[in-house]
Amino acid sequence: MRKKLSEMDYGEEGVVKSIEENLRDKVAGMGIRVGKKIKMATKQPIKGPVVVTVDQYSISLGLGIADKIIVEVEE
Repeated sequence: MRKKLSEMDYGEEGVVKSIEENLRDKVAGMGIRVGKKIKMATKQPIKGPVVVTVDQYSISLGLGIADKIIVEVEE
């Protein structure tokens, strides 16, 4: 099932399927690329940032950026 990164639940894992074109270079520098496995570590309530794990690194992303990354979630 595909969903926005911002919609993932705690502990949920998936594979990045698409990233909005104008964001690709910015998030690639953080290790987030199409095909990478990603895990939701924490979500702050009420439009706060999300923290994800990629290649054993924790990365904090604003909700606006997380909305533009589509992940195929393992069910």
